[in-house]
Amino acid sequence: MLADKNPKPLSEIEELGEFGLIKHLTQNIKLRNSSSLKGVGDDAAVIAYKNKQTVVTTDLLVEDIHFDLLYMPFKHLGYKAVTVNLSDVYAMNAHPKQITVSLALSNRISVEALEDLYDGILTACKTYGVDLVGGDTTSSKAGLIISITALGEVEKEEIVYRNGAKENDLICVSGDLGGAFMGLQLLEREKRIFLETPKVQPDFLGFDYLLERQLKPEPRQDVIQMFEEIGVKPTAMIDVSDGLSSDIIHICTQSEVGCNIYENKIPLDPLTITSAQEMNLDPIVCALNGGEDYELLFTISLDDYNKIKDQKRVSVIGHITADKGSYQFISKNEQVHQLTAQGWNALLKNN
Repeated sequence: MLADKNPKPLSEIEELGEFGLIKHLTQNIKLRNSSSLKGVGDDAAVIAYKNKQTVVTTDLLVEDIHFDLLYMPFKHLGYKAVTVNLSDVYAMNAHPKQITVSLALSNRISVEALEDLYDGILTACKTYGVDLVGGDTTSSKAGLIISITALGEVEKEEIVYRNGAKENDLICVSGDLGGAFMGLQLLEREKRIFLETPKVQPDFLGFDYLLERQLKPEPRQDVIQMFEEIGVKPTAMIDVSDGLSSDIIHICTQSEVGCNIYENKIPLDPLTITSAQEMNLDPIVCALNGGEDYELLFTISLDDYNKIKDQKRVSVIGHITADKGSYQFISKNEQVHQLTAQGWNALLKNN
């Protein structure tokens, strides 16, 4: 597409003011859930879950730490900000119902950019049947900051924690791993090229899947529905946000157990494999330590194996052991290595 020779000037936030901006961004919100009694427009939202358990989770996304506006479109950013929160709700075997959205904004962000951000937020809400019921806005001198809180509901007997894994339980994961990390590597590579040679256009041809894994992740609502359909309740569960190695260790630590993970069982997309190899990266290391796949990592009783063995969206990658603190990775040539938590750590100095 050719650029408009006379683009419309972007609108500054101060033209609307805080309350005018809130009204502008939230005027098209529609409530979908009967539990949402009162949404945006009052001092607080009103939510009624009756006899179900309520789960609450919050994620904070900070510019230049969690996202880069040089290659992250605002619409994708809004969508991802919501879906990474919903993934935490699904990881409790719960169903998300409401979110709140709070923003800290710098004056370099236009009203049109925020419209795109909210377009992504509301698209995610529509896709997953979630209501936006409140939030806050304030100014920022350190770039854009997004804080989203998600609320969900679940029957008391169906909630799943991280601490329920038992000896001989099977370790399972949905989808494939490492794709989001490789998507990030591609984006960072093209960013470096662009900064060195601005006239060079980015080359993303054929990498749509990896880019979508990074820019527009989808939480595994379908896996939660699968549990209901086949009559399986995981014994423990977590979403893969920090990397397989870190997240299975979270489960083992809280369950006071050990684990064996098998290299030849870890699901990898062919594009992840070839892209990693082209960048001189080990695809398995990308899966173990990359993070941001937002797949569901869970354990099930050995008795439930026959129910899940034919589910193509899930892979059995190992089993739980009684050896507390022993987290073993068995390679294709049957060598045993100790798994360590090398995934994302938000407080490391080099992040």
